[in-house]
Amino acid sequence: MAKDSTKSLNMIETFSEFKDLKNIDQSTMISVLEESFRSVIAKMFGTDENFTVVINPGKGDCEIWRDRVVVADDAVEDPNLQIGITNAKKIDEECEVGEDVTDAVDFLSFGRRAVLNLRQTLYSKILELQKESVYEKYKDMIGEVVYGEVYQIWKKEILLLDAQNNELLLPKTEQIPSDFYRKGDTVKAVVVRVDNQNNTLKIIVSRTAPVFLQRLFELEVPEVQEGIITIKKIARIPGERAKVAVESFDDRIDPVGSCVGVKGSRIHSIVRELRNENIDVINYTSNISLFISRALSPAKILSIKVDEVNKRAEVSLKPEEVSLAIGKGGLNIKLASMLTEYTIEVFRDIQEDKEEDIYLDEFSDEIEQWVIDVFKGLGYDTAKSVLAVSREELLKATDLEEETIDQVLSVLKSEFA
Repeated sequence: MAKDSTKSLNMIETFSEFKDLKNIDQSTMISVLEESFRSVIAKMFGTDENFTVVINPGKGDCEIWRDRVVVADDAVEDPNLQIGITNAKKIDEECEVGEDVTDAVDFLSFGRRAVLNLRQTLYSKILELQKESVYEKYKDMIGEVVYGEVYQIWKKEILLLDAQNNELLLPKTEQIPSDFYRKGDTVKAVVVRVDNQNNTLKIIVSRTAPVFLQRLFELEVPEVQEGIITIKKIARIPGERAKVAVESFDDRIDPVGSCVGVKGSRIHSIVRELRNENIDVINYTSNISLFISRALSPAKILSIKVDEVNKRAEVSLKPEEVSLAIGKGGLNIKLASMLTEYTIEVFRDIQEDKEEDIYLDEFSDEIEQWVIDVFKGLGYDTAKSVLAVSREELLKATDLEEETIDQVLSVLKSEFA
């Protein structure tokens, strides 16, 4: 027995690297060792039910015992489950046919292949445990900010490593368009999804999710972290612009001012992290008309008609305010709709000149229809609504060629000459 134990001890020591590498506690390691031994034994003999595996952490050794039924020497059919009476007497002189006899098994005597199989099985089980442990850890971290170092950059995603060398994936779709990283850079992101299907662990992080912006506010604004100020809603077009609706539970605290900070100190830190994404912070209100009005800031509206059933709103503005409400490329009105969850339609208050105005569609014989559609898509549906906006603003809002803008303005002006 002493010889067997010594051999087993040396064998277990060769597996100690797994424990050190994976930081697995002793009880788990014992359980994994036993399962691994049993798995290899079952593959060798077809069953492990008649084996007893004992791991002795105190002694640092492993004992394997096998139970077999004593039969006549010429009646042995399965040497693993049965033992002839002659050999059985060598183990226990008093045993009889029909009784069970137990003897110690030297695992190393099974050969080098058995040891290699044990090592491979042990590694596989430990790897599985490690993945499960990381999965459970990150599953509870969904929505939380994590830091990772850029390890590898691919076309569709970036591989990050956290402080424990766990792999995090930042897909291209979850990156801000202007994000640019080199190997070794530190990336801040938020955990959005954790999968462990088919024993393949995937931890997906994002920099475009609205919750990432919320977590940045919590990091930079103490009142948000403490719950004095609540972020009610967020609308983002990553890397371009965002609108954040905030509310204070303390009437003495201005939620917008607290989030922006003195001279914009707090909001600037967030803007830099988001690659200069413009952030509008507005006061939240349950009054939907007022909320829509605030969401369209910096434009000032004259009147609003709300259809709560169909979640639509018709907003009337002065002609010079329309471009502000719509914003460059329609970003402002799009974000306002996302934030309020209402479809917002903008109308110009033409007042006494209303009867004299002409719809753009009337000019389809002089202006190409696709050009008219560009203007209408931005809310410019009449001649005077276009003429009320400066040439420079039209160039920015429509992204049309200068020649096209000049032709349109010439046609419209000649109508009222």
